[in-house]
Formats: sequence, C-alpha cells, structure tokens
Amino acid sequence: MSATGDIKKVVLAYSGGLDTSIILKWLQTTYECEVVTFTADLGQGEELEPARKKAEMLGIREIYIEDLREEFVRDFVYPMFRANALYEGVYLLGTSIARPLISKRLVEIAAETGADAVSHGATGKGNDQVRFELAAYALNPDIKVIAPWREWDLTSRTRLLEFAEQNQIPIAKDKRGEAPFSVDANLLHTSSEGKVLEDPAIESPDFVYSRTLSPEEAPDKATYIEVGFEKGDAVSIDGEALSPASLLTKLNELGRANGIGRLDLVENRFVGMKSRGIYETPGGTILLAAHRGIESITLDRGAAHLKDELMPRYAELVYYGFWYSPEREMLQALIDKSQEHVSGTVTLKLYKGNVDVVGRASPYSLYSEDLVTFEEGAVAYDHRDAAGFIKLNALRLRTLGQRKRKLGL
Repeated sequence: MSATGDIKKVVLAYSGGLDTSIILKWLQTTYECEVVTFTADLGQGEELEPARKKAEMLGIREIYIEDLREEFVRDFVYPMFRANALYEGVYLLGTSIARPLISKRLVEIAAETGADAVSHGATGKGNDQVRFELAAYALNPDIKVIAPWREWDLTSRTRLLEFAEQNQIPIAKDKRGEAPFSVDANLLHTSSEGKVLEDPAIESPDFVYSRTLSPEEAPDKATYIEVGFEKGDAVSIDGEALSPASLLTKLNELGRANGIGRLDLVENRFVGMKSRGIYETPGGTILLAAHRGIESITLDRGAAHLKDELMPRYAELVYYGFWYSPEREMLQALIDKSQEHVSGTVTLKLYKGNVDVVGRASPYSLYSEDLVTFEEGAVAYDHRDAAGFIKLNALRLRTLGQRKRKLGL
C-alpha cells in the first residue's frame, strides 16, 4: 500500500507490546508520518515506563502516558454499575467500558498535537475495532482512523516477527512462539481468549487465571464487609471513605482472596461470531451484588422493574460500542434519576467464590416492618382489602375463561 499524502501525524493507542510496536513502525514506513504515542494506565497492573523507553527507542518525540484510573472508574465504571449492566445476563463489560475512555483521549490528543488521524491495534475480527471507532467518530466526526490489522499484509505471527526483526524491534523470547492466549486487563477485570481457550468444551487451565484464587484455595472462613453508597455509587468500605479507583482496588483485593469473580463465557460478538472468553472481575462482582442490595430497600417496585427491563438494552449499547450515542445517554439520565435515594450500607459475606448480601440499611428505606409483620397490631394493611384487588385483577382472566368454556375450547 502506498502512503497517503494527507496523513502527516497519527496518534497511536500504544501499549508498548510487540503488536503495537510493530504498528508504530508500520505507520512510520507506510504513511511516512510522525507518530504520537498514547499509553493509558487503566489499572492493568503493568509498569508503563518501559512503554516510554520503547517509544523513545523507535524515534517518538511526543509520548503521552497518563494515569486515568480515577476517571475510568468515576465516569465510566460507576455510571455503568448504576444500571447493573450485564451483557447476555452474566458479563460485566470490563473490556467494553474501557474503550470509550481510550478513544476520548486519542481524539483529544489528536486535537492538542495537530494530528490528522488516530490508530489502534484492534484486529478485524473483534469487537474493539467497532468500539474504538464509533467513539472516535462520535467525538470528532471528521477524524481519520487507521486500523492496520484491516490494511496490512502481516497476516500471520511469522510475518509479524519477520517485520519486527527487519526493523530492529525488540522481541521478547516468549513472544517468538505462539502465545497460549491473549489478555486484556484494567482495574475492572481481565479478559483472556484464544489458543488454549478456543475449544468451549474443554475446561480452562488454571494458569489462565491471574486475579483470583480458585474458590477451592480460598479461606475456609467467611469475610464480612460493609459497603457504603451515596446516590447509587459506592463511597466507603467498612466506614472508610475511598475514591472510586481506590474503592474498586480494595474490592479487587477482597475478591481475589476469596476466589470471587470468575466467568467462563461463550458470548455473541457484535461482528457476528461466537467467542469463548475467561473473565475475572473480582471487585466488580462484589460491587454489583452490593448495589443491587442497596437498591432492594430504596427503589420503588416500578422503578426497579423498569430498570431491570432496560438493563439488557443498556448493556448491549455498551458492548456494541455506543457509549456516546444519544440512546445510551438517555438511558443514563433515567438510571441516574432512579439513584437519587440509593444511599446507605450493605453488609456482604464473601466465601469461596460466593457473594451474599446479608444486611442492608438506609435512611431512605422503603421496607416497613409494620407492613410485612405477621404479628397482630399492624394497622397500615387490612387483609380484607386484598379481596377486591384480586377480583379486579382476575376480571380479564375470568372473561377469557368464560369465552373458552362457551366455545368448548
């Protein structure tokens, strides 16, 4: 492919790993352009300074390395958890929710540096290419996006390694062979897929798990914690106020120690295929249980059930990459309105992979012992009122029954 003359500078989402280092060099040689690297610390647990040194070695002058952990949890993870979002009923969307933030900074850095385009390392088979690019176009309709995996002819691991060697890109020894699986990580989760995980009939090997003890190895004694909430967001653990990122970090530690948050999932990708992934979301699994616990006593039935009806649609929008769409923002406004009185504390029991809500309290609680008690003396509820309630609700059912009897059905 010949260079296109209108691309002078590109901002690349750069991890410092082999693939994005190859992409960096490929952009320089194919487009004959200047490359700006952007590396985000989203809590993936890796040292990021090596990415800076590698970028410098490859001749990069403008290098952005940013700690986005607080923004990630505060502005992306927390709003999503207010919705109790689960894709296909189980997946906590750890990879999906990171992409709109990365794209946001790519577009912003492009504006700051006068770049013509942004670039990412997502492959042409996955969801991430869609998520990165939908977000970028939503934030800057005129941005150019370069997706090397859809353009180049480096279609095999052998070709990639040959390109790296030809261009003096360092290759770690363990990268010269086929990786057993690929991993994406951030403060919310780890996601592993490919190679040894591709057969969904075979149990995942233990070495795939990096963020959790196996439930069998977890302590034989339960851990009890209390999570405090204000307007739907977790703000404290055992009475200690914590920032969003610090709180999720602490929940991750508690989840790891108790074997919580493992998921083996065959999911439906947006691009049309099924894929098998192994997810670890220790803190997020605890947070979801806690949030539903505080909602159980503070949300009205109608509001709670409406939220549950809308949740699959919200989760689908996040998974598909429509974070910046008007429909997601509309749903968010409704969800945030529902959280005005979702404040209080939830007590949880953590034990060998399980999270149980065992206590909840709130100054805004709608739970009334006077209404539910079986003891004498409750004055707010008259049992006889139920007769009319049942008759009115049975009216249409009785009418249908009469028709069936009349027609002999």
